[in-house]
Parts: sequence; C-alpha cells; structure tokens
Amino acid sequence: MSALFLIVQRSLRQHALSTVITALSIALGCGLVLSVITIKDQAHKAFTGGQSGFDGVLGGRGSELQIVLNSVFHLEAAPGTISWAMYQGIKKHPVVKYAVPYAVGDNYLGFRIVGTTEDLFNVYDNEGQKLEVQPGGQIFDPTRKQAMIGSYAAQKTNLKLGDTFKPYHGFNFDPNSQHEDVYHIVGILKPTNTPIDRAIFIPLEGFFRMGGHTVKTADMKSEYVPKPDEEIPDSEKTVSYVMLKFKEDTEPAVEKLKYTINRQGKEGTLVAPISDVLSGFFDKIGWIDKILGLIALLVVFVAAGAILASIYNSMNERRREIAILRALGARRATVFSAIVFEAAAIAGCGAIISFAVHFAIMGGAAWLIREQTGIVLDPFAASMLEFGTVHFRGQLYMLQLPYFVVVPVGVTLLGGLVGIVPAIKAYGTDVASNLAPAS
Repeated sequence: MSALFLIVQRSLRQHALSTVITALSIALGCGLVLSVITIKDQAHKAFTGGQSGFDGVLGGRGSELQIVLNSVFHLEAAPGTISWAMYQGIKKHPVVKYAVPYAVGDNYLGFRIVGTTEDLFNVYDNEGQKLEVQPGGQIFDPTRKQAMIGSYAAQKTNLKLGDTFKPYHGFNFDPNSQHEDVYHIVGILKPTNTPIDRAIFIPLEGFFRMGGHTVKTADMKSEYVPKPDEEIPDSEKTVSYVMLKFKEDTEPAVEKLKYTINRQGKEGTLVAPISDVLSGFFDKIGWIDKILGLIALLVVFVAAGAILASIYNSMNERRREIAILRALGARRATVFSAIVFEAAAIAGCGAIISFAVHFAIMGGAAWLIREQTGIVLDPFAASMLEFGTVHFRGQLYMLQLPYFVVVPVGVTLLGGLVGIVPAIKAYGTDVASNLAPAS
C-alpha cells in the first residue's frame, strides 16, 4: 500500500499543473452543488418556518403573497388599507388570541418604519422567542415621538440610544422626501435573526399624525388631516395590516373566517396560515433550484471528464514508466490501482477545496439575504440527505447523512470511476516493447 501511495504521489507531482486545474474544476462544481442544496433547504425553512411570530395577517384587498412579503418581510408595497372598524372587529373575534396593527409607508435610509402599538412587544412569540430590549432601553411611549429599532437596522444606520432621526416618506429611500418630525430612539431590540431586525417601530398614533400624512378611509372617498391636540375619530383611521395570533384548536373557525373575509367581503384579505402562502411560492419557483443544481452537477461531470482526458492523454508518455515499474516487480493490478487512485485523489483534493468554494458562496448569499430580508442563513449548517427508514429492535429510525459527507464522497468515487478507463489502458501496457531503446 505504501508503494502504491508513493506511485500516486509522484505522478501527481509530475503532472502538477493539470492536477491543480482539474482539482479546481472539481472544487467549483462540488462547491456549487453544496451551496445550491444548503441555500435551498435553509431558505425554505427560514421563509416557511414561522419567522413572523404570527399565524395570519389581515391586509387590504390584494395578493396574498404581496401582503405577506410586505407585512412580514418588509418588502414590496402595501396593496391597500383596512378601516379601523375592521381592525377592531377582527381583534374581538372569538378565534383571535391577539391582533397587532401595522401602518407602513415610511422609511429611514431604506429601512422600513412600522407604526404599531406597544402590544407588539408584549405579545410577540416566535416559537418561544420574545422581543427583548437591549439593556438601557425601553418600549416607546405611545403618546410621544419615540422609536424602537431592530438590531440590524441600528447597526447599519448607526443609530444608538438617545439618537434622533427624521423619517422619509415612501417605501424606498428618497433624500428629497424627508419629514419634519423628529423621533428619539428609546430602545434597541435584541437580535432575533428575523425580519424584525430590519424594522424601525414608532407609535401608531405618531404615524397617523406625521406631517404630510393624510388618513384615508377604506373606501378612499375622503381624506382627513389630523390636527394637533385633537383626537382622531375612529372613522378616519386606517391601518395597513393586522398581525394575528389565533387561539389553539380553532382551525375550522379560522377557515370559516377566512372564507367570509376573502370571498364574501370586499374590503380586506385574510392570509392564514402565513406559511402556506410562502410554501406555495417556493413550490412555484422550485424549478430554479433544480436548474441550478443541474448546472452544478454538469460542472462536476465536465471536471470528471477532464480527469479522464488528462490521465488518458498522458498514458503515452507514461508507458515507459509503467514498463519499468512492471520490470521491477509491480503487478498489473498495482498499476491498475495506481491509476484509479490517482484519479480519485485528484477528485478528492477538489472535494476538499470545494468547502472553501461553498463557504465563499454561502457567505455572499447569507449577506445578501440578510441585507434584503433580515433572514439569517448559517453557512455551517449541514443539510441532510434521507435514505429512508429502517426498523431496529422495535424502533423506527431515519437513515440520513449530511450532504457535507455525501457530495464530497460521491465526487471522489466518481473520480475513481472515470479513472478506470485509463487504468485499463495502463493494465495492458506491454513491458518488452516499452523497455526497448528508442531507435
């Protein structure tokens, strides 16, 4: 075995340039495969796994996907508004555990400003994760111009406790649309690794009274400009969304409520559960993942073909070397194994380097996804490949292995497999004719 190792090592060193280039090609393909699988699995789990902390959302009449993207992930624009009366009605419905209003339409340096009530910070529960304020901060006073900011938004805007800022009108940052209202940062939220980290929260009343805002009724037939020290009539209030948490074991009643609002009503759209909408969206774009995965696999196979071509084309110059090994006592099987192991070694080196490619791609993808949505991906998390279930001693076990193992091992075996072709050629090398001096 040591002799076999020395033969392979010497050959790799002798053909260093082609070995490095081919190994890098393998690394690229293998790294792409790992990245596509990891991004697909983690993104699907993150977007459909309850990142909102809510079961449903009530918004204006429009697309369910747009409502979810806007209310949960702070993307896109709101399709419309709903009346204060509808908010109060859904809040008092028997199936609703709590309802939190959102009013959107402003930003600060591109980060979404959300007008809401202090209820959000008291009732929010994302699978046991609460909204907590970092030391020294507090929940805003609903009667004052105060704000609370997500951890990521605070990091990017450099806003700290005690700082002030002026909001900008619109969902996208426009330096020419700044409001005159000044808000004080009184609380910075602890990181949640959810879209909450990218938002800035102000009192709902402050949003209604912000300069330049006109409150429109749901029928859009009238406008009302709030006056200082004058209470805003409920008939003139509208909100963009109502984030909902339902009571347990109320699924049939929730479905009935959804049917009533979406099919029989004309004002709002109820999305429940939120995860179903996102799952449907991912199912529709699933072909993109398949195409990317196919491209990555093609890169692997092309690189494997390069291993085959590289070794096979070098067999003519290796004939004398192989003949000398045979003359020194090396068996045909040893020569055959050396070529196969050499091909597997090149693929194995590429598989090892592929982890660097994978982490580089994942680092960029994780940064971009967090920048746009607040969702945090873990480059080191291992996606699992399931092989099925087995019964052992009366227990049912799931057979699964991490892709971090399956893909590199598979690529290495593929390299060894393509090495069989040049190995067969080496196996048939004639000793006498290749030892004869060249004329």
